[in-house]
Amino acid sequence: MAVKVLVVDDSGFFRRRVSEILSADPTIQVVGTATNGKEAIDQALALKPDVITMDYEMPMMDGITAVRHIMQRCPTPVLMFSSLTHEGARVTLDALDAGAVDYLPKNFEDISRNPEKVKQLLCEKVHTLSRSNRRFGSYASHAPVTAPAPASSHAQASSLASTAPARAAAPVRAAAPAPAAAHAPAPKRKPYKLVAIGTSTGGPVALQRVLTQLPANFPAPIVLIQHMPAAFTKAFAERLDKLCKISVKEAEDGDMLRPGLALLAPGGKQMMIDGRGTVKILPGDERLNYKPCVDITFGSAAKSYGDKVLSVVLTGMGADGREGARLLKQGGSTVWAQDEASCVIYGMPMAIVKANLADAVYSLDEIGKHLVEACV
Repeated sequence: MAVKVLVVDDSGFFRRRVSEILSADPTIQVVGTATNGKEAIDQALALKPDVITMDYEMPMMDGITAVRHIMQRCPTPVLMFSSLTHEGARVTLDALDAGAVDYLPKNFEDISRNPEKVKQLLCEKVHTLSRSNRRFGSYASHAPVTAPAPASSHAQASSLASTAPARAAAPVRAAAPAPAAAHAPAPKRKPYKLVAIGTSTGGPVALQRVLTQLPANFPAPIVLIQHMPAAFTKAFAERLDKLCKISVKEAEDGDMLRPGLALLAPGGKQMMIDGRGTVKILPGDERLNYKPCVDITFGSAAKSYGDKVLSVVLTGMGADGREGARLLKQGGSTVWAQDEASCVIYGMPMAIVKANLADAVYSLDEIGKHLVEACV
């Protein structure tokens, strides 16, 4: 059965172009279009699409307001388009906070110069989000419906062609919603020297929900690896820093790990940690699918800290983090995975579970609390 898509944009050119790209895929059907947020809500209720592509800046009602209403009235995976401007980047983070699942930068030059690459990326994103729809009601019930974060939180997205590839080593399971995982026991306390968290699609909201539960005096250093384009991570770190009791910043070469500080791997690069607690930021390797890559950071942590790492793999497409988690387990460290029911995309955590690497599987709302309990 074809994936039903509603295309929302006030630009007639962009509506037509996105519709043409999607319609060229025989497994995708554009069931309708809308020119503003109010129309988008009406069409979502009437057409019940599997996925909605959404612009932000529109007359009558903007995209973020429309996303909030859709999440409340007919939860549907939303793929936001954002302009490559300072304001457009801020809006992208607000849209994810409102309930949108993923985003693509709105870049007309890429559409004209790299049509095949754009088509592949857009269609893969739509297919992935449609598979998340089978669990989406459960996820969306937790989506924030509050006002967006302060306008001072900013980010910039990169071009369509530079976002992380949508190729998934571990496929998203297209199945009926799984019941929540049986409640895992409280974790054992241990003097961890590092907490390492890796995530991808759905990660910005997931990280916010985990990190805001941590106290300012959290006793372990934290490193965060979120699949994001290069110009996005600094603003995301600033946003988290405003919302959390702990400190959060985009990692820079030479930064030192310290308790109560979370360092976010910069987009387009790789982050490694040495045994002295020094962060090394390396150029992104074109041979690697992800920049930053969870496997790279996890692997360096395994080498530097042996059995003193608590790693967590959250929602995301693919299997990044599995091989790094394997190295951590071999060294005696601990690996947690987010449960299927609370994931937007059960890809990365599923890869951990299927490889028998998970010491515990927790729901998203349990992870922050258990991090506090586990770290001495």
